[in-house]
Amino acid sequence: MQKQQATYPIYPILSVNFVGTLGFSIVLPFLIFLVTRFGGNAFIYGLTGATYSFFQFIGAPLLGRWSDRSGRRKILLLSHLGTLFSWLIFLVALYTPVEPLAEIDWPLAGAFTLTLPLLILFAARALDGITGGNISVANAYLADITPDEQHNANFGKMAVSANLGFVVGPAIAGLLGTTAWGEVPPVLAAIAISVVAALLIIFALKEPEHCELDSDPLPGGVRKLLGQELKDCFQPTGSEPVGFREILGMAPVRRLLAIYFFVFLGFNFFYIAFPVYAVKELHWQLSDTGLFFSFFGLAMGSVQGPLLSRLSKKYEESKLIVAGNVILIGGFLLFTSTATIIMYAAALLISLGNGIMWPSVMALLSKSAKKEYQGAVQGLAGSLGSLASIIGLIVGGILYEWLAGHIFILSSAIMLLVFFLSLALRKITVDGSAVNQIP
Repeated sequence: MQKQQATYPIYPILSVNFVGTLGFSIVLPFLIFLVTRFGGNAFIYGLTGATYSFFQFIGAPLLGRWSDRSGRRKILLLSHLGTLFSWLIFLVALYTPVEPLAEIDWPLAGAFTLTLPLLILFAARALDGITGGNISVANAYLADITPDEQHNANFGKMAVSANLGFVVGPAIAGLLGTTAWGEVPPVLAAIAISVVAALLIIFALKEPEHCELDSDPLPGGVRKLLGQELKDCFQPTGSEPVGFREILGMAPVRRLLAIYFFVFLGFNFFYIAFPVYAVKELHWQLSDTGLFFSFFGLAMGSVQGPLLSRLSKKYEESKLIVAGNVILIGGFLLFTSTATIIMYAAALLISLGNGIMWPSVMALLSKSAKKEYQGAVQGLAGSLGSLASIIGLIVGGILYEWLAGHIFILSSAIMLLVFFLSLALRKITVDGSAVNQIP
């Protein structure tokens, strides 16, 4: 089998990842203000997020498979062009008159007004979602060009580039959103950033060389469903294909996938609730939410950098997962306060807990199966994460109408469940066998 010999610079794909994250995070702080002005409520705000996740759940596997056949670079460009057009549709919504189409009052969803700009907003989020495979394809591109010995280092840089985007984006939104033009400048900035991302792909990104596989480690049906991308020159070592039954039959994997799902669910309850809580209960303005999310992203990046590196050398992943969940339980409970200083203290705790817990979950998950099963396990985990996002954003929007700030207690309770699931974890060896199988 031919092996890949060419080397590729990593910084173009890091730049694409940073710019893509930056464009999204610019709009994040003021989306709740926009939805409310267009006639929506907490349920509608959650539904806009769930619309993106639902269409991404459909589109990302398709884009992943197309990137296997047509090349990573072409699909990355297609994805970013889809994002660009979605922001143009978003801009149209800002200039569309807010005229009521229907007044709706549902027992579960609360009262809201259906307007034309609100429908246009949903169309924009759907288009961005259906073409939103840029992160998974970018990760596949990085896997293609990265030697095995540099895998951890390069994917660590990928995480840092995304965190930087989440730090800079909300800060830009906070600054631009305070002008007389309201939400228009941040959206124009997102459009300009999407153009930059497309130009980077066209002029700075090279298509990695490919080679033929001797055999396929997964049956066609499983790969088709998961949209799994295979790393260049991957040589499967097992003779038997792996399917869902085999994956879920691995006891450590089964428990880690459950942890994966519930962590996503708890955080999505928080993501839908906090912006609404900040506007209605804390009476924050756009500049306040922009500053808060920038602080949040900076704190998260700081923990995932040198602090996590030091802790991972001293403690096993299972212990870091348990410790991180304890911190998250306390952090989510603090968000029930209305004091700004407590909000920032809670953000620090969430950043610390998630920063040491989540990378440890991902590391332990990668150790829990043999190398030839990594794609199947990660693909199933990604699907569970998307499903948890859809459920969390929709149900969270409904529950906020009933619970208001008390919904953070629900996030804390879910993390308590994750804590008990984590207690049973044992050290998992790199070759996929567990020292003690989890019942």
